[in-house]
Amino acid sequence: MKKFISIVIPLYNESESLPELYKEIKKNVKNFKYEIIFIDDGSTDSSFAVLMNLKRKDKNIKIIKFKKNYGKSYALDAGFKEASGDYVITMDADLQDNPEEIPALINYLEKNDFDAVSGWKYKRFDPFIKVVSSRFFNFIVKLFTKVKLHDMNCGLKIYKKSALKNINLYGSMHRYIPVILSFDGIKFGELKVKHRARKYGKTKFGPSRFLIGLLDFFTILFLMKFMEKPLHLFGTIGILFELVGGAIILYITYLRIVFGTIMNRTPLLNFGILFIVIGFQFISMGLLGELIVGKKLRETRYNIEKIIK
Repeated sequence: MKKFISIVIPLYNESESLPELYKEIKKNVKNFKYEIIFIDDGSTDSSFAVLMNLKRKDKNIKIIKFKKNYGKSYALDAGFKEASGDYVITMDADLQDNPEEIPALINYLEKNDFDAVSGWKYKRFDPFIKVVSSRFFNFIVKLFTKVKLHDMNCGLKIYKKSALKNINLYGSMHRYIPVILSFDGIKFGELKVKHRARKYGKTKFGPSRFLIGLLDFFTILFLMKFMEKPLHLFGTIGILFELVGGAIILYITYLRIVFGTIMNRTPLLNFGILFIVIGFQFISMGLLGELIVGKKLRETRYNIEKIIK
């Protein structure tokens, strides 16, 4: 029985590359039952019209159209929720990811004990700043997590559908999907894939994404470790402040009892009181966090204009 694969492709202003991308995908999925899910992330060019033209030729194409540009994380999230295949394959729409790798990814996943496989752009054709920042992020991720992939943010990946059942993406978290899934015990493999230079248009990568990506990584670490128990983090910090503040107050009290004066230790007394107040605030933040988590973890924050099946 043929495996059913869902190919999820987020895009923003990629009208020139879409017909060629579709042609290449079609050529490489002949031996599979497939669906191609294009997520138009608020394109301002003719991308949606091109997709509609492709849809008329192929009933296996689905189109999700956002009302405006929300970003790749939201596009992938919508695509994952719509995917019906046994395997879900992601790739970028700019032709830099090579559809010829699809059969190899499927074969590698099936022959190994992995829940997902990430592509590794061993030889990259990207701007210098993008390559350097990517290597830096991969180094930081390896340093702080157990996920030892060479190319964390490669757009070409394959997942068992079951691996994605609990994932919710927002912000710029698409960069760290392997990290997010690893906290649920999902096993990631890695396979070298061919990478190509951009043929049409220009890269959407900008210098601001460097800082955003780094901040998002620490956000993910916090959410994955403390999202369900924020009091564990804030409470611990609060107790440390309380202990330091309490020790200072005890020392000041000792001076007052033994020597009858605090011996010009007024600034130290003020610090002790401050530490106790800060500690109480941290504990309160943790308790508030527990209340928020108990009510609702996250909301879907993108507006789908239409889904065309």
